[in-house]
Amino acid sequence: MDRRDGSNARRTGLRIAVLVLAFVLRGLADGNAADSSPTGARAGTAAAAPTVIPGSVVRWPGHGIESCWLDDLEWKPWADACWFPIDLLQEPGSLALHRTRRGSSERYTVTVAGYPYPVQHLKVAPEMTNPPPEQLERIRRESERSRAVWRAGTPLAFELPLRPPLEPLPEARSFGSRRVFNGEARDPHSGVDLSASKGTPVMAAERGRVVIAANHYFSGNSVFIDHGDDLVTVYCHLDRIDVREGDAVERGQLIGTVGSTGRVTGPHLHFGVRWHGARIDPALLLGDPGRVPEIGPAASD
Repeated sequence: MDRRDGSNARRTGLRIAVLVLAFVLRGLADGNAADSSPTGARAGTAAAAPTVIPGSVVRWPGHGIESCWLDDLEWKPWADACWFPIDLLQEPGSLALHRTRRGSSERYTVTVAGYPYPVQHLKVAPEMTNPPPEQLERIRRESERSRAVWRAGTPLAFELPLRPPLEPLPEARSFGSRRVFNGEARDPHSGVDLSASKGTPVMAAERGRVVIAANHYFSGNSVFIDHGDDLVTVYCHLDRIDVREGDAVERGQLIGTVGSTGRVTGPHLHFGVRWHGARIDPALLLGDPGRVPEIGPAASD
């Protein structure tokens, strides 16, 4: 949630881009057939599962899809595909994705790669690394309330791609960075940092309902918008909040302005996305949805 040195950011961005491309190409080359059997294995098939990275999104296309599910979560398809967000902290190894299509259950296995993102060292106010005891209960309440909105179960009300929250859109930085504040390791960065001057207008990425509009200890003035299908966008460190909880907002509507509230080193917008509770790179939903990597057998129609 902080600005980074420009040259370091460009070098890191290039390394991540190359790594992502390598994973996608490997996935396309490897392939892995779906199966309606209980085990999902096919006799005589030894193809390796395609590799996905934490914080990414993949889609499993096909006609006649009735439902998609991962672990204990189930949802409806969108645009003739099951869209699977891979959580930023998903453990490496095999991950089984499921769907129901034309009355039959199908399973497809992918391999989650190791954590690919760099370490980032930042200097902040001491109380933002080790909060005073009187603030701990507040932080706990804010964390619990945030968790409650990730899976509200409201109907799908969005289209992809999402609209950029800033115009023009700055370079998206720091997604997944393992944060070290004042020499102490903390949780990885679950959104992107968008550098902008204080007072820059911030717009809703899509229509939805404001579920949180409040000042939080770490994220400062923050707005959370529920877009349905458990897709939630998050806007943090705002200078000003221009919406209230419960408000219905439209795509591109002004919701606040860029600021430097909370744990920051300067003014910027932290923009985050949760989908089915998974922390994913928001940049993946700001571009052409047709460029999101496909998984599944070639003939899945």
